[in-house]
Amino acid sequence: MKNLSTRVTNMATSATLAMAAKARELRAEGKDIIGLSLGEPDFNTPDFIKDAAIQAVNDNYNSYTPVDGYVELKEAIITKFKRDNNLDYTLPQIVVSTGAKQSLANIALVCLDPGDEVILPCPYWVSYSDIVKIAEGVPVEVKTSIDTDFKMTPEQLEAAITPKTKMLWYSSPCNPSGSIYSKEELRALADVLAKHPQIIVVSDEIYEHINYVGDHASMAQFPDMYDRTVTVNGVSKAFAMTGWRVGYIGGPEYIARACNKMQGQITSGTNCIAQRAVITALEAPVSKVQYMIDEFKSRRTLILDLLNDIEGFKCNEPEGAFYVFPNISHYFGKTLGGQKIENATDFSLYLLEAANVATVTGEAFGNPDCIRISYAASVDNIKDAMKQIKAAVS
Repeated sequence: MKNLSTRVTNMATSATLAMAAKARELRAEGKDIIGLSLGEPDFNTPDFIKDAAIQAVNDNYNSYTPVDGYVELKEAIITKFKRDNNLDYTLPQIVVSTGAKQSLANIALVCLDPGDEVILPCPYWVSYSDIVKIAEGVPVEVKTSIDTDFKMTPEQLEAAITPKTKMLWYSSPCNPSGSIYSKEELRALADVLAKHPQIIVVSDEIYEHINYVGDHASMAQFPDMYDRTVTVNGVSKAFAMTGWRVGYIGGPEYIARACNKMQGQITSGTNCIAQRAVITALEAPVSKVQYMIDEFKSRRTLILDLLNDIEGFKCNEPEGAFYVFPNISHYFGKTLGGQKIENATDFSLYLLEAANVATVTGEAFGNPDCIRISYAASVDNIKDAMKQIKAAVS
């Protein structure tokens, strides 16, 4: 340990991956664990995308790829941004990476200097804070609550801004809350940002298509925010391609070129076969994956009905993604099964041990009163998990 850097010793382990690993260990011991911790669709990648990958293998795509992605893929991304988001980008503004997580890391590393502050509305995706810290930035958490649908207000944003503020990062639809910022809500935040032209916005839109309320809004759609916003997306969620590891950005050309430079020293270009498959995925109409979105919506109704029948679980209705983020602070200070529950981490571990259900503590997302439950699972698993949770807390 003494030879390791302070960078890695101070870094938190991803709570979602840690819980998934713990669940795997318990399964190996013979326990029947229901995993509701990972944000991973339980569908197979659609056949038309797999066929494109097979064709790429047969066409002998096996060489190093351009650092920022194949031109054909970047053109498909440009077309997708125009079709779905009414955003106009050029080839030098697009960078393809090994997952949206690498896209975020690239942005942090090229934009942040030591001490630069990054505003993170809570709850935020589990890795935002540590990615910012790796880049020697300072995460500034803005607390929200279930009563405001876990969305930051313009007043809260204004109050969080200091002379050191360099960036704002948010996701919509949000992981973990499922909340979606409307066009009007984003405009209200943009009105605050208009007074602070030094702030760069990172808009994480990976759950864009898993949306149950209609139109998706992007911060970059506002002309006064276009040159200050980096839009992050990928294919993991909507296309059930988590393991293919392809994400991308559209943004100001100077940031894209810097990300390309950074990536060239760390991983170089993304997997050649995956890139060819993603061209086919992005060129397809969204209707090709609508069956998954419809199923997630049905499961959302199911899990909310079951959770609302359990004492102490307070839920809002998420508008997108495939998570519920119930407030479970009702149980703090109580004893369940002989175990004192002091916080969301205690509660999440109790559910793993007593109910055989893997969830994730809200502390990892900047909200210590909640837990995240993924409903990217079969209907039977959702029903069984909620039944076991209800028994464990009764």
